[in-house]
Amino acid sequence: MSPDSAASSSSSAARLSSNAFKIHNVCRLLTRRSHGFYTKDAGVAHRKNMGILRKLVCQKSTKFKNVWTTHSTSPIAYEHGRIYFDNYRCCVSSIAREPRILYQLPACSKSEKIEDALLLECPLEETLPSPPDYKSSLAVLTAHNWLLRLSANTGEILEKIYLPPYCKFRYLSWDTPQEIMVVKSAQHKFTAAAQQAGIQQSVLFFLAVFRVLPLKFIGMLEINKKIFGNNVTDVAFSHGMLIVMSSVGLVRLYSFQSISEQFTEQKFDLGCKCNWNGKVGIVGKYPFGLPCNIKITDTPPLLFEVSSLENSFQIGGYPWHYIITPNKKKHKGVFHICALKDNVLMNNSVTVTASGRVVKKRFNVLDDDPEQETFKIVDYEDELDLLSVVAVTQTGADGKAHLDLHCNEHGILLKSIPLAESWDVTYNHEVYFDRDIVLHIEQKPNRIFICYLYQMVCDTFVRNLNHSCLS
Repeated sequence: MSPDSAASSSSSAARLSSNAFKIHNVCRLLTRRSHGFYTKDAGVAHRKNMGILRKLVCQKSTKFKNVWTTHSTSPIAYEHGRIYFDNYRCCVSSIAREPRILYQLPACSKSEKIEDALLLECPLEETLPSPPDYKSSLAVLTAHNWLLRLSANTGEILEKIYLPPYCKFRYLSWDTPQEIMVVKSAQHKFTAAAQQAGIQQSVLFFLAVFRVLPLKFIGMLEINKKIFGNNVTDVAFSHGMLIVMSSVGLVRLYSFQSISEQFTEQKFDLGCKCNWNGKVGIVGKYPFGLPCNIKITDTPPLLFEVSSLENSFQIGGYPWHYIITPNKKKHKGVFHICALKDNVLMNNSVTVTASGRVVKKRFNVLDDDPEQETFKIVDYEDELDLLSVVAVTQTGADGKAHLDLHCNEHGILLKSIPLAESWDVTYNHEVYFDRDIVLHIEQKPNRIFICYLYQMVCDTFVRNLNHSCLS
C-alpha cells in the first residue's frame, strides 16, 4: 500500500471512528433513558432528549425536506408545532409526517373575526383547578370584544370573558411569558358609548391585565394624556413595567406593581357581581364587561427614560439590558445594547435575535458580505441551544437562501440547510426553526401568503441504527 493510500485510509478510519463515537453517544443516552436513569427528574430527561435531537439535526447525513407548501389570502402564523390560517380559525399540526388539520372553526362575520392570539401552556410549578387546564390552549381576542380561551387541539371554547364595550380591544401580548397577559385597545376614539360610560376625551388607550391558567383579572387601567402627556403614541407592558412611548422618541418606564398598589380602587374576581359607576353586572360577562378599576390620578414615579428612534426599545436579559436605536435618522438599522443600571454601552461581543434575545457571539464568526450574501433573520432555538441565521445570496432578480445553525456557545457553524424556493428580498419573510422543522412564511403582493414546511429526514443507516438502539 502506498503512503498516500495509507494516509487516506487512516483519515477515513479517523472520520469513521469520530462518527461512530458520536452515534454511540446518542445510543448511550437512549439506552440510559430506557433503563430509567432520568425518571426522577423530568427536566433532566427533557434536556437529554433535546441533546439527542441536536446531534441528529446537526449530523452531516441529516437533510431537511420540503414536505408541504400551501397558499393563503390571509396572514399565516406559527406557534409551537401549529400553523394557523384564516385569522386563527384553522389550525394545522406541523409535527405529523404529513400536516393535518387539528380543527377548523365555523365561518364568522367580519365583526366576529379573531384579531390576535397567544398560546397558553401549563406552568410546571402550578397546581391547576381542572385537568383540561394542563393542556395547551389558545387565548384569542375577537373583533366584538370577547376574550376566549380555546383548546389548542380541538378549538373547543374553554372560557369566555367579555371586555368593556366602550372601546375596541385589538392586541394580546405578554408582560411575563405564560404568567401575565395584557389585552390592549386600539388608540381610543371618543364615541357616544364612551361618553355614556363616563370616559374622558383625553383617554388614549385601555389595558386589561390578567394572570393566566387559570385566568384571573388583575385590573384595567387607562392611559390618559393629562397624566402621561399629549405626545403619547403607544404603550406596552414588559417584565412588570408599563412602557409609554412618545412622538419625540422618548420611552418612559413605570413600575406596574407600584401603579397597581397606589391606584387600584377595588379588586374584582371574574364572575363576581359588581356595582361600578352606577352600573350593576357580572365581571367578565355580557353586557357588563370589566370595570376600569385602576385609576391613575397622578404621574407615577418614573423608573427610567431613554430616547430612541421610532420608539424602538426592548428590555431583558440578566443582568438587565435594553436595546435602542440612537434617535437620529442616519442611525436607522443601528442597535445599541446598554446596561440598565448605568446606561453603559456594551462592546461588540453581542448580537440581537429577531425575538429580542441577546445572544453572545463573536461578530467575526458571523460577518456577512453584502455583495455576496446578507443576513436577513437571526433567532435562537432555546431547546437545542442553536443560533439560526438566514443568509441570502442575490443573483440577478432571484435570491437563494439557506438557514445556518451555529453553536450558541462558540459560534461554530454546525449545519447549513438550503431552502429550495427562491427568495425575493422585496417581500416580507418569516423563518422559524423549531426542533426538527423549518417553516418559511412569505408574503407576496396582493396579500398572497405562502407557507413552506421542511421536516428533518435522516438517512436509512442512521434510522436503522436508532431503531436498534431503542429495541
